[in-house]
Amino acid sequence: MHLKEGCSLLLRVRKPSVPFVLNTAQSLNHSLQNVKSERVLREIDVLRKLKYEKDISLALEYFKYVANSSSFKHTIYTYQMMIERLGREGEMDAVQYLLQQMKLEGVSCSEDLFVSVINSYRRVEASEQALKTFYRMQDFGCRPTVRIYNILLDALLSENRFTMINPLYSSMKKVGVEPNVYTYNILLKALCKNDRVDGAQKLLVEMSNKGCSPDAVSYTTLVSSLCKLGKVKEAKELAMKFTPLLPVYNALINGLCKDCSVGEAVQLLGDMVNKGIRPNVITYSTIINGLADSGNVELSLAFLAKMFVRGCSPNIQSYSSLIKGFLAEGRLHEALNIWDKMIRDGILPNIVTYNIVISGLSSLGNMNQAFYLLKQMNINDCPPNVVTYTTLIGWCARSGDLTRATETWNKMITQGCRPNVVTYTAMFDVLCKNFMFDQAHSLLEDMVMEKCSPNTVTFNTLIKGLCSGGRTDWAVKLFGQMESYGCAPNITTYNELLDGLFKANNFAAAFELVANMKKSGMELNSVTYNIMIYGYSCADMIDEAVKVLGQMVVRGMKPDTFTLNILLDAYCKSGKVEFAIKLLNSATSLGFSTDAVGYNSLIKGICECKDLEAAFFYLHRMIDEGISPNIAL
Repeated sequence: MHLKEGCSLLLRVRKPSVPFVLNTAQSLNHSLQNVKSERVLREIDVLRKLKYEKDISLALEYFKYVANSSSFKHTIYTYQMMIERLGREGEMDAVQYLLQQMKLEGVSCSEDLFVSVINSYRRVEASEQALKTFYRMQDFGCRPTVRIYNILLDALLSENRFTMINPLYSSMKKVGVEPNVYTYNILLKALCKNDRVDGAQKLLVEMSNKGCSPDAVSYTTLVSSLCKLGKVKEAKELAMKFTPLLPVYNALINGLCKDCSVGEAVQLLGDMVNKGIRPNVITYSTIINGLADSGNVELSLAFLAKMFVRGCSPNIQSYSSLIKGFLAEGRLHEALNIWDKMIRDGILPNIVTYNIVISGLSSLGNMNQAFYLLKQMNINDCPPNVVTYTTLIGWCARSGDLTRATETWNKMITQGCRPNVVTYTAMFDVLCKNFMFDQAHSLLEDMVMEKCSPNTVTFNTLIKGLCSGGRTDWAVKLFGQMESYGCAPNITTYNELLDGLFKANNFAAAFELVANMKKSGMELNSVTYNIMIYGYSCADMIDEAVKVLGQMVVRGMKPDTFTLNILLDAYCKSGKVEFAIKLLNSATSLGFSTDAVGYNSLIKGICECKDLEAAFFYLHRMIDEGISPNIAL
């Protein structure tokens, strides 16, 4: 694929569309012609017009026209209708304006109206503004009840505004509004979401002491939270203290499955049935998913059959879990059979199912089918999301398929789907593999402009790609810029750059980087030591390489076959075959071993020393160890 100079291969992310703005200058001749012909309007006619006018700006102009005419005086119901419509459109400034008009005109406000306003603020994720509106209720002569407190508490919870919840609850009790079970359940969720399960357990006791019996939601919330924190045993003990409930059992079974205790979850299912509690589709689907994830897909299939026998119809999650399980085992045929059965049963795949199959096909290398499925998603009115596109671009990156990667990227942007950091990173990978470093750099700038922050993995990918493409100078520069992007290098970053520098024979820069690593206190891993041993060997500094091997062993890291092969090759190339033989014998006595590569280096070195007898000895030794000679010998 060729590009003209200065042209971009990839489409840029589109800027977000302009928010909805009321167009009050719009002509109303057609919309208001019926009003002009009437001397007096009935409330029902005004409400009907406000409700069924599709254009919100025309509805608002109609509202204003009526207000300024002598044919009708707005009531609490027409105000509420207009406020609800504006709220659904997110036009909250207009909502506040109408509330103020109601106050000026002396129109009484109902609690329903404030409920509508608070729900509108919740939809636009502005719970703080909802709270301010709530505190204005008394200015309108409206006293809050437990209902509106609950709605407001729930809005605050949805935005994790934990610091606002407790003061509001205290205010509620102070004014004499008694909390009900719904209030307590919101507070329980808030405590659990804030990892304060102990506080939630105390609240459960307080709830019972005040004569408000906990319900299924109360117990399920607490049991689920304990399971998420890994306290499955404690959750089970709590659940057994009260009358067993289906949602609680489901929460426990889910916790056990996530804790890799699927066998115990199956036993709990049997306990449910013995106690007369009928498992539902959630129960079975959770078990099926747990079994499939643990590699027991045959048993998960048996549970699907059991569902049918017990008259419980599987849902999309049941089938998706099975498909995922078969694909994880590479059993594509069985996975597609389940897919076909799901569709025959009238269950259409959703975005999660499509993504599971596309991911499975990609991992198995069936990319033609994966891209075919991508086309089918749009045909079946199930638009791909960022996970879909990222999966496909990621596969393209692994195979270096630039054409498909760019086509997929551009299709994603055209569809208005915004890439995330994983998508960008996969695209960097494929660009670097095709030596399109300028394009990668341009994309990095676009990424930052789009407020998508690169992470350390992103930089590792770029640095690896630059080093592999012989641009270690650029990789070093990028390494130095990481901090300005808010990223800190990790051991993988150092390893990629160090490997690139050694392979480019830039020993001075490599040794400087090693010193930098030690100075920064970076914890070296076995990969780092192998790279250093390789680098010192390439620089004909074998003694230094052996010292690094010693450091590696002292730090409790076991040298692997690659480590041994590097040193064997280095000794043989420098003519020190006897040292190579000693190293191999010492390594063998310590339980280490080499492979065909190591033996090739040793035998080649021995042959160059004209010692054919020794060469044949190590050839036979190699065969005795079960290592087949290859063509290199």
